[in-house]
Amino acid sequence: MVDKKLKYIEGIGRRKTSTARARIYDGEDISIVNGKDIKEYFFNQSDLESAIEPLTVTNTQKKFGYSISVNGGGISGQSGAASLALARALVKFDETLKPALKAKGLMTRDPRMVERKKYFLKKARKSPQYSKR
Repeated sequence: MVDKKLKYIEGIGRRKTSTARARIYDGEDISIVNGKDIKEYFFNQSDLESAIEPLTVTNTQKKFGYSISVNGGGISGQSGAASLALARALVKFDETLKPALKAKGLMTRDPRMVERKKYFLKKARKSPQYSKR
């Protein structure tokens, strides 16, 4: 358990090229992402569910308020980064939540990144069309 006198507990998460910093507040009722309401920011239902999955798995939606600062990447990567950041912040708050989060795979950073483009190729692996003459 973390000292209850702290204003907030912070966790950092990354996914693809996105980085998220989540702050959870004990007992407060705020849910903000980059200054907007979370339902307004993650308008796609699957991205919204992905972002707040750590709270639903641990049954702490009503217990914590949170504000998330996200930058880089697209909406899907940002929701994955927000999910990891929330999970890490929850574990900092209460270590007993870790097994439930780990069982759902929410404590693992997804290492998949876009492969870089190589010279002479059109994309990372696509080569120019072959011409015999």
